[in-house]
Amino acid sequence: MRKVLRKTQLMHWCAICVAPKRSQIRLHQSLQERASKLIFYVFSTAAHGGGKIILKGLYSGLAGNIAGVLPASAIFVGVYEPTKQKLLKSFPENLSALAHLTAGAIGGAASSLVRVPTEVVKQRMQTGQFASAPDAVRLIVAKEGFKGLYVGYGSFLLRDLPFDAMQFCIYEQLRIGYRLAARRELNDPENAIIGAFAGAITGAVTTPLDVIKTRLMVQGSANQYNGICDCVRTIVKEEGTRALLKGIGPRVLWIGLGGSIFFGVLERTKQILAQRNTPSSQNPTSFKDQL
Repeated sequence: MRKVLRKTQLMHWCAICVAPKRSQIRLHQSLQERASKLIFYVFSTAAHGGGKIILKGLYSGLAGNIAGVLPASAIFVGVYEPTKQKLLKSFPENLSALAHLTAGAIGGAASSLVRVPTEVVKQRMQTGQFASAPDAVRLIVAKEGFKGLYVGYGSFLLRDLPFDAMQFCIYEQLRIGYRLAARRELNDPENAIIGAFAGAITGAVTTPLDVIKTRLMVQGSANQYNGICDCVRTIVKEEGTRALLKGIGPRVLWIGLGGSIFFGVLERTKQILAQRNTPSSQNPTSFKDQL
C-alpha cells in the first residue's frame, strides 16, 4: 500500500509540473479527487491490518495548526471581548448587532497576523508539499521569502473578516433573543446549539470566499492567479460558478461542530472567570446586564 501511495503522489506532481500554468490548479483538484478514492479503498482494506498510513495522512499538519490556532484564538478573544463591551456602551441599544459585527472584524484582523502563516503551512502540508511544520516554514521562507508565509493574505481577510463578523453577530443576536424569551441564563447545551447554528450559516455563506482563499494560498510561487479578481474570473470561466461552492457540505458540517464546541467552551470559561472575580458578598451579574 505504501508503494501504491508513493507512486500515486509521484504521478500527481509530475502531471502538475508539465501542465500549462493556468490549468495546474484544475489538474491538481482532479488528481486529488482520484487520489481520495484510492485512499478510501486503502483505508477500507487496511482496517484489518491497522491503518497507520491513512490515519497519519488524515491528521497531516495537525501539530503546526494547533501551534498557531491556540495563540490566534487567544488574540481574537482578547481583542473581541473588550472591543465589544466598549462598542456596546457607545452604540444605541438597537445597534448592538453593528457592535458585534465591528468587534468580530477587529478581532479577526488582529488574530490574522498569526492565523495566516498557520493556514499557509497547514494547507501546504495537507497537499503533500512538506513533511513537517518546521520544514514548511523554513523552505517557504527560503524559496519565497518571509512574505511567502503571508501569501493570500488579502483573500484570507476577504474570507475571515466577514466570517468572524457574521458568525459572532449571528451568535450574539440569537443568544440575546433566546435569553430575553426564556428570561434566564442559557445552559451549556443551549450555547452549543446556538454556536453550531451560527457557525453552519456563516460557513455556508462564506464558502465562495474560502474557495478563493484556498486557491491563492496553495499556488505557492507558481502564481497561477494574478490576485483575487483574476482568481474568480478563472474559476468561473474554466469550471463554472458552481465551483465556488465546492466543499460546502463538509465546510458547513465541521464549522457547525466547531462552533458548538468553541462557543460552548467560551461561555463556560467566561462564567467560571466571572464567578472567581465576583466577591461572594456581591450578587452575580444578571442576564439583562450582560446583553
